[in-house]
Amino acid sequence: MTDTVLFDLFGVIARLQSPAGRDRLTATAGVPDPAFWETYWALRPPYDRGEVTGPDYWRRAADRLGTRFDDRRIAALVEADLASWSAVDDDMVALVGELAAAGRRIALLSNIPEELAVHYEEHHRWLKHFEVRAFSCRIGHAKPEPGAYAWCLRALGLEPGRVLFVDDRDENIRAARTLGMHGHLFTTPARLREILARRDAAEPRS
Repeated sequence: MTDTVLFDLFGVIARLQSPAGRDRLTATAGVPDPAFWETYWALRPPYDRGEVTGPDYWRRAADRLGTRFDDRRIAALVEADLASWSAVDDDMVALVGELAAAGRRIALLSNIPEELAVHYEEHHRWLKHFEVRAFSCRIGHAKPEPGAYAWCLRALGLEPGRVLFVDDRDENIRAARTLGMHGHLFTTPARLREILARRDAAEPRS
């Protein structure tokens, strides 16, 4: 097993925002749906990189939307945002545990703001299985920036060709491959298991 598996978090191990979670956010903001989400994503990169706090992010969002969020509304938005990203895929959590138990080196690279990183650390003990946890808010780089992948390679002490990067977004896979990593565009846990088994079977035996 020469591959170290570098996992994305959201859309792979953790689930993407549910319709209910998205509806809660827009209702809490009290802002029409299209304008809210355009602003939400446009302002996200600095938040993910740890350049602004959650309250600062929501104040900037309010300014862009031409409204004002008071402190109570901001606290409710931070809470709703955390909740919207909190569901995980139990099958993938099980796979992470299996890989760790088998001695596979695994690591995590996630675009995630500080408040959400703390939430996951407090509520998900399976994070301890990851030898390296590269949270964008703490490394100062977010995917698909080359610096995010380079940071992981330095932390792991590996050449790019020894790493299999698993993500649900094609642009992130392309960026990893540009640096020389292997890439797998995630679809299902079953498909990922097949890919890992195939790579192990292809390894030369001494």
